[in-house]
Amino acid sequence: MKTRTTTFLLASVLVASTAMADVVVKPSKVVGPVKIMNAVNNGPDKSNGDQVRDNFQTFKDCDIPYGRTHDSNHNSNYGAPHTVDITAIFPDFSKNVNDPASYDFTFTDEYLATMQEAGTKVFYRLGQSIEHGSKKYGIMPPPDYKKWAQICEHIIRHYTEGWADGYKWDIEYWEIWNEPDLDADNEAWKRNPRTWGGSPEEFFKFYEIAANHLKKCFPKLKIGGPALAGEENHVDRYAWAEDFLAYMSEHKVGIDFFTWHVYSTTPQGMANKCFEIRQMLDKHGYTKTESILNEWNYVRGWTDEYQYSVMAMNNLIGASFVASAFNLCNKTPLDMLMYYDARAFCSFNGMFDYYTFAPKEGYYPFYAWAKLRRLGTEIEATSDDEEISATAATDGKGKTAVFVSRFTPDNNIVASKWVNVKVEGLPGDAELIGHITDSNHLYTEIPVHIKDGMIRVNMEPRSFIMIEIR
Repeated sequence: MKTRTTTFLLASVLVASTAMADVVVKPSKVVGPVKIMNAVNNGPDKSNGDQVRDNFQTFKDCDIPYGRTHDSNHNSNYGAPHTVDITAIFPDFSKNVNDPASYDFTFTDEYLATMQEAGTKVFYRLGQSIEHGSKKYGIMPPPDYKKWAQICEHIIRHYTEGWADGYKWDIEYWEIWNEPDLDADNEAWKRNPRTWGGSPEEFFKFYEIAANHLKKCFPKLKIGGPALAGEENHVDRYAWAEDFLAYMSEHKVGIDFFTWHVYSTTPQGMANKCFEIRQMLDKHGYTKTESILNEWNYVRGWTDEYQYSVMAMNNLIGASFVASAFNLCNKTPLDMLMYYDARAFCSFNGMFDYYTFAPKEGYYPFYAWAKLRRLGTEIEATSDDEEISATAATDGKGKTAVFVSRFTPDNNIVASKWVNVKVEGLPGDAELIGHITDSNHLYTEIPVHIKDGMIRVNMEPRSFIMIEIR
């Protein structure tokens, strides 16, 4: 794919002779299926006829495996406040939970259909979008926990069993709530909560009732949560999680998948949290519970450095951070990674241009990872350089690909350096093609040469390259 024409001033990929390998790929060592690191929050924007901006086809081309329906009601193209949230679908809590007339599925039906038309499976968040304003509409504890669970039951039946003129869609993941712990350690926000307006103890009981009811109704579906809030160096919220897991374990509440969030400046910091969460789940007996990081992005600060963080998410810093996060989190016990956010109108979206919807630098790690997943089988790829990470895959029929990223959060590091990729056992006459993304190239095709199984790549401090081998 070529999306930006540019002159390649310096040969980026050269034959190597005596250089030491920075990345070593061993095709004989099979790791397993390529993991889902390229899932996202939300789906494509599809033109409804009164506008020309549309990223449906480019989103579809990216082959996104899952889209989580959180904060969907912030996008007018999805239906805005009439979409996904429980209060949007069941606006009057006093109504009869068994009466189809009590529900409004219109915009959510359309949104989920569009997502699936793009080839993306739905990961449905049952609950509410974040509420920053002074008046709260859906984040307070519901007056009847069991009725809330029954509302969710009927939503699931609508989308998986055809209830209320619904559908029989394959929607496997059903997540209860989002970030109930966000304001637990902040006195100011406790007075103006954004995600859960009750106490931790109230949430624990609420989750217990909802999870037990839904699992009884749908034993073959995956019921989980609670989308734990988090940052790389934030420990208090993990104390909240310990209490949550201890309560669920004591009360024998099953958790098919545990969801959590982390915003960071280092992909390695994210990877470290993947190990910590797995250890915490195992400690409480949830050894078979999937660990899913379903909100993450590059954030250097939420106050003074917030503006810088949003700008970084939307340029090469954020894109190379994404590429390295894919590579590093892939090597942890994490089961799925879901980027926040793919909504074109969202400031946290580094994939698509806010005004034109055209793909940006942050689109191409997803595009490249989809190629790895289509090959199917991950093979060992290692690096001893803390700035360099890599993932490799094969189809077992002669096609191999290596995704290499270089990332540093230090803006003072500006020099390019040679990165040497050694693919063991690769013949010198193999056919290769490379696509690089850096300050001069937007997933631009470049010539790639190899000798004695070694490729030498000139990489900027924030860049990534996809090397395909046949």
